[in-house]
Amino acid sequence: MLFSLTSKATPTTVLRCLLPTTAAATKLSFFKKHPPVQLVSAFKPRRRSFRPSFATMASGGQQFPPQTQERQPGKEHIMEPTPQAVRHDYKAANKLQGKVALVTGGDSGIGRAVCYCFAMEGATVAFTYVKSQEVKDAEDTLQMLRGIKKGTDAKDPIAIPADLGFEQNCRKVVEEVAGTYGRIDILVNNAAEQSIKTCITEISEEQLERVFRTNIFSYFLTTKCAVKYMKEGSCIINTTSVNAYKGNAMLLDYTATKGAIVGFTRGLALQLAEKGIRVNGVAPGPVWTPLIPASMSEEMVANFGKEVPLGRAGQPHEIAPSYVFLACSQDSSYITGQVIHPNGGTVVNG
Repeated sequence: MLFSLTSKATPTTVLRCLLPTTAAATKLSFFKKHPPVQLVSAFKPRRRSFRPSFATMASGGQQFPPQTQERQPGKEHIMEPTPQAVRHDYKAANKLQGKVALVTGGDSGIGRAVCYCFAMEGATVAFTYVKSQEVKDAEDTLQMLRGIKKGTDAKDPIAIPADLGFEQNCRKVVEEVAGTYGRIDILVNNAAEQSIKTCITEISEEQLERVFRTNIFSYFLTTKCAVKYMKEGSCIINTTSVNAYKGNAMLLDYTATKGAIVGFTRGLALQLAEKGIRVNGVAPGPVWTPLIPASMSEEMVANFGKEVPLGRAGQPHEIAPSYVFLACSQDSSYITGQVIHPNGGTVVNG
């Protein structure tokens, strides 16, 4: 029997609908086994606890707990909630098996998620971190990679402390990776820092130089040192930002470096095309990483990401597949000099 319950339905009408129409239903034994109270209680609404997933929430409603960190780079292990670098239902397909990847700033945030996905796809992974601030995050990432490595033929991952704003440090990192693994197939330039300033007059020359050294000098210099260890079929992926396309009044120096990365990506792609080395970029929108509480006020953190069409910040694991796509020569062999935009729906036409 098909029936529908309305706001006017009573326990009696519900019970009548539930009772079988056979003569057996009238026997006392039936009601002993199936008391009417139990039958009716089945239709009472049950309260269910629900905790929204930041990774799967379609739009709106997200608000991070107000929090700040005193200095950069930020620490992922003290953030609330912890950024989601790992997606447990990620389906790996050995897309990077046998490859050697170097990821700068790979200890946390997007860098950690990229390291995870690369390792899941079979790559041997090396990453850099800032020794004074990111030791715990680096250890956590290294432990994660070692756990993945057990199920593949990849070599042991390594973590290298370095300030990549200076050429000698970039050279040491590259030579350690190349010396350990023999080559570099994938270079991901990802290290970054930012500071909120409402007016250009507040940006000191010291800060300007520091941001440029971290955000663009490191990309240029690490690439300069790595190219000789890369061969045809290798690739370089640079992390830029949606701010390079739409601008950001409070992140003027940071935005300038991200614009420089776009130009660097396009020019380098033209230069290395004849060598068969592809160069592309990824321009994330707002993503929940240690950079956010380390550079923003509590109020800004609490509302972070709400301005995009999807109404929320992204999680690192939502960005990392873009890097896998660009790193896999089978998937992106005809793509160079381009930028992918996982930004929550902001149209940039770039």
